[in-house]
Formats: sequence, C-alpha cells, structure tokens
Amino acid sequence: MSVTQEERPLVATRSAAALPEALAGAARRSAAVLAFLAFWEIFPRLHLVDATFLPPFSEVAAALWQLVLSGELLQHIVASAVRALAGFLIAIVVSVPLGLAIGWYERLAAMLDPLLEVFRNTAPLALLPVFVLMLGMGETSKVAMVVYSCVWPILLNTVGGVRNVDPLLVKSARSMGLAPLQLFLRVVLPAASPTIFTGIRVAGAYSILVLIAAEMVGAKAGLGYLINYAQFNFQITEMYAGIITLSVLGLLFNHILVLIERRLTAWQPRLTD
Repeated sequence: MSVTQEERPLVATRSAAALPEALAGAARRSAAVLAFLAFWEIFPRLHLVDATFLPPFSEVAAALWQLVLSGELLQHIVASAVRALAGFLIAIVVSVPLGLAIGWYERLAAMLDPLLEVFRNTAPLALLPVFVLMLGMGETSKVAMVVYSCVWPILLNTVGGVRNVDPLLVKSARSMGLAPLQLFLRVVLPAASPTIFTGIRVAGAYSILVLIAAEMVGAKAGLGYLINYAQFNFQITEMYAGIITLSVLGLLFNHILVLIERRLTAWQPRLTD
C-alpha cells in the first residue's frame, strides 16, 4: 500500500512522535542492567569488594574485546554452539513425536509413564560420569548430555499440551465428521503448539547450561572450557568475559526461539504485540 503525497507529512509526524516513546521504553528496559553494570564498575574501585576476585566491568570488557580480536572467543562460541544446537535439534526430533503419541494414546501413556517419571527426576549432571564412561570424553558424550537434558521439558510439555486440549473443541471437530488423523493434525496439534513451544524454549536454556558443565570435563574448546581454564589459571577477567558471552548467547538463543514461536503461532491471540 503506497503513501500519497498528502499523507507523507502525517506519517512523518507520527514517526517523529513515536521515536521518543520508543527511546523511553528502551531506557526503562535497560535501566536495571545499566545500574548493575555501574555497581559492578564502582564497587571494586571503591574497595567495597575485592577487585582481585571481582575486577571492574571495564577491565572485563577490555579482556572480552581482546578475546574477540584474537579470534579465540569466536572459536569457543562456535564449538559450544555446534554442540548445543546439535543436541537441541535431536531432542526436538525425538521428543515432539513421542510426546504427541503419549498424549494422544492413553495405553501408551500408561505403559511409559512410570519409566518417564524415573528418568525425568534424575538430574542430567548426575549422569555426566555415566555418559563419559559409556561414550568417552569426546563430542558424543557432550551432545548426548544436551539431548538428555533437553528431552524432558519438550516431552513433558508436549504431553501436557495434547492432554489439555479443550474437550469441547475435540467434540465439536468430531461432530463435523473429521477423521482421527485430520482431528489430530487440524485441531489437537495447533491447540497444543503453544505449550510445546514453551517446552522448546525451556530446553533451549538447558542446552547451553548443561553443555557448559559438560565442557568443563575433557573439552579443548567451548565456553565451558574457556571459563574453567581461565579460573584454573587465575585469569579472572577472562573468566568473567566467558560468563558474559555465555549470558549473551543464551539471550540471543531465547530471542530466536521466541521469534520462531510467534511466526508459527501467529493465529494465537497475545496480550501484547
């Protein structure tokens, strides 16, 4: 839809009026983060905390920039991202179909629920020695740890999403003569998709957190290795630089998942847009 010459001044005025509001909103959202960074910078310099163990933020930022310039940080990011993404995608491929089947077929759920309860209450990090013993200290054990940690939030949310579909919605679809497969694909799956994506987003966070712990054992690259190596060699600024990078990577991953969720569930009404 094109804008006429008469409408252009009005559009420009609205854009100019919206700019201060957008800037004010961005300032409100970032105020807490900026305050935290300010305290991080000031407290060590005023000797309120020991600068040996918590250097000022500016020194950490300088160390982070040096890691960027040397290319070392990119190497660690790529290593961690490949492992996390591989395990995360495998978990989705395994968990979503299995969760849909368990949620839809009651007999299958009755048979598998006891076993699922046992494994879902076993902490992934408690099984790290098992994965290392069975799969070695290479890439396979690390990806397997990510898969295990990501399977459960996706699986349980998928099962819950299918089971919590409005019964009236299902009854109405059946009264219209939909076949079981059509009912599942056109009614149950779309209705359960928001809950499924909630599990996927939780699993996205798990994929990074568990991987970092796994990389602290036997890895030669990755953010977990960087953080552990820097701590062991008392390179405190580099250690905090790795932690900051990990936080930013987690935020970026979550933001990408949110965008995908909004794109695939655009039909769903939202409180805010």
